[in-house]
Amino acid sequence: MKDKILVVDDMEMNREILRGIFEDDYEVILAENGREAVEYINQNRGKLAAILLDIVMPEMDGFGVLDYMHAQQLMMSVPVILITSDTSSESRKRGYDLGVSDIVSKPFEVPIVRRRVSNLVDLYHHKNNLEAMVEKQTEEIKEKNRELTEMNYHIIDTLGTIVEFRSMESGNHIYRVRSFTAILLTYVMKYYPEYGVDEDMADIISHASTMHDVGKITVPDSILLKPGKLTQEEFELMKTHTTKGAEIIKEIFVTDNRVFKEFCYNIALSHHEKWDGKGYPHGLKGDEIPLAAQVVSIADVYDALVSDRVYKPAFSYDVAYQMILDGECGQFNPKLMDCFRMARKEFEKKAKALQ
Repeated sequence: MKDKILVVDDMEMNREILRGIFEDDYEVILAENGREAVEYINQNRGKLAAILLDIVMPEMDGFGVLDYMHAQQLMMSVPVILITSDTSSESRKRGYDLGVSDIVSKPFEVPIVRRRVSNLVDLYHHKNNLEAMVEKQTEEIKEKNRELTEMNYHIIDTLGTIVEFRSMESGNHIYRVRSFTAILLTYVMKYYPEYGVDEDMADIISHASTMHDVGKITVPDSILLKPGKLTQEEFELMKTHTTKGAEIIKEIFVTDNRVFKEFCYNIALSHHEKWDGKGYPHGLKGDEIPLAAQVVSIADVYDALVSDRVYKPAFSYDVAYQMILDGECGQFNPKLMDCFRMARKEFEKKAKALQ
């Protein structure tokens, strides 16, 4: 099948001359004014190999066609060659500013026109093929990244579930914490843009929250499953699940996604830090605590309060909500507390759905 060339000129003789030059190699479409040309361009989007365009024409001149193509972002997909008797510097500048590939003055020499058009068609074929190849390869890379991301999510879900089963917690704990994290982050995005959280980051943080307690796999059963209050010595050992979790993620957890791994690390290490500096393991204060860890901390505390544990029965949603606001579970970022207040009903709805 031959490539198509659109010839636009109000003079029939000029159109026929150009048709005669190219009809052996191309399917030549003729238009006698700019409006007709625009119709053909719309009917043949992505199918034209080149447009040979006169400037001075009735109804719509060549610049009108160029303005339309420029507005429709068509200039980069097909070469436009001005073939015109208007050789003023102003017209030439305007043509090039609008994105024409070449300008040929009338009267023209047939071999020169044929060669210049052929060269431009070949160049654009190569360019468009290269762009298509790059687009295909980019999509293949994106698909591989999506597959790797899903595999990483599956791995961390499995690790999180193993930790939960060992802790005698409901298998839904990681999903509730992930859901509460995602809910809270929607309010952070909306009301506190200074934190720079977008939808992609919120999704990564939510999935990374699964790793918050991975370090508990190193805690002895006698402490992890103790129904009563821990001794000071036992509590100190329990606190090491934060640093141990970070070590596990740093040394064992394999992923090409550096950002994802960093969020997992920060959450595992710092989800027990408190806004007033009275948390552990490093006593970080305020925004020294990574935002992801701050958000997951609230989600984790809320789920711990409204769920049964070996050491306590579940609190009601109202009591749990008030305990967090009153600071009975430690101090949290005031901005995140604003988000928590706004998200209260969504937290309760999600907790009920994932009981």
